[in-house]
Amino acid sequence: MDSLILAGFAFLPFMWAINAIWFLNEAFWAPTYPEQKHIRRYVIISAVGALMWLVGLISWVVVFQHNRSAWGATADYMSFIIPKGVP
Repeated sequence: MDSLILAGFAFLPFMWAINAIWFLNEAFWAPTYPEQKHIRRYVIISAVGALMWLVGLISWVVVFQHNRSAWGATADYMSFIIPKGVP
């Protein structure tokens, strides 16, 4: 059960991105109606959250790839695929 909860949190930023794209037209370009202000707010929050997560993920990948060989065995424990050859 705990792994399902963690998997849900792992895919949450993906759902934020889907939400921002799916409701973009409804939030910004549809004719005005009372609930549109709330939808617009949620779309903006979802887009910002997904963008922050994407920036964090890309930053981590760049740092990890740049320092993998210097981190030695610790980086090998974090790797799914360990490249062969001299670093």
